[in-house]
Amino acid sequence: MQAEPQQEHQWLQKLVGEWAYELDAVMEPGKPPEKFRGTETVRSLGGLWVLCEGKGAMPGGGTTTTLMTLGYDPARKKFVGTFIGSMMTHMWVYEGELAADGKSLVLDANGPSFTSEGQMADYKDVIAFEGDDLRTLSSSTPGPDGVWKSFMTATYRRK
Repeated sequence: MQAEPQQEHQWLQKLVGEWAYELDAVMEPGKPPEKFRGTETVRSLGGLWVLCEGKGAMPGGGTTTTLMTLGYDPARKKFVGTFIGSMMTHMWVYEGELAADGKSLVLDANGPSFTSEGQMADYKDVIAFEGDDLRTLSSSTPGPDGVWKSFMTATYRRK
């Protein structure tokens, strides 16, 4: 069986390359965001998947390695993927779709709550291209009022 890349797979190929990022993340409620820097190498797997391996600074010192996989499932008509990191034990599972403008990929996931110990929460990651060599990744979760609130934004520049 040989799958043929669809238009959605081709969209993912825009991620392939070497990137440097700067990340702003809220580490504690009520505190200003902290800045972190790192790099990411994105490679294609058969034109159907992308593997995004990041290396960067951790809050409190040290470094972390992350791995995001993204693909498109034509049967489900959804983008699918995973995210794991050397600093966590949870594997995030993504499902999403392109925004109407075709510039952003909106990915939904469920994972450990950052505010309620032992509970799960909904999350949304958005990968948005602002040109071939500039993109952002923003992460948000609903607040107590149900309104989605961003807690992390990373800006990636192609090396």
